Amino acid sequence: QVQLVESGGGLVQPGGSLRLSCAASGRIVSINSMGWYRQAPGKERELVATITSGGGTNYGDSVKGRFTISNDNAKNTVYLQMNSLKPEDKAVYYCDYRDFVSRYWGQGTQVTVSS
Repeated sequence: QVQLVESGGGLVQPGGSLRLSCAASGRIVSINSMGWYRQAPGKERELVATITSGGGTNYGDSVKGRFTISNDNAKNTVYLQMNSLKPEDKAVYYCDYRDFVSRYWGQGTQVTVSS
């Protein structure tokens, strides 16, 4: 089993910033990628950003230019720097972990953007 511990969510005003972290532990096999997805009420889960162990990144169209994903392979941790947050970024953000055998999801962290 792999455990994912997320942190960094919260309430922020429009235009503000937050940084999410997700640390993986447990029976970690060679990580393929880690990343973030989000789900707003009444909507499907959507891609925010992913990063491979080699540093290749992929972003959802709605966050390009505002969010930056990075990782620390030594710590099995992925980060999401979110800038210029908008009310429509409000959602539960889920950490996504994939190795060559399995896929795991974090428990989710709430991000609320409101004045």
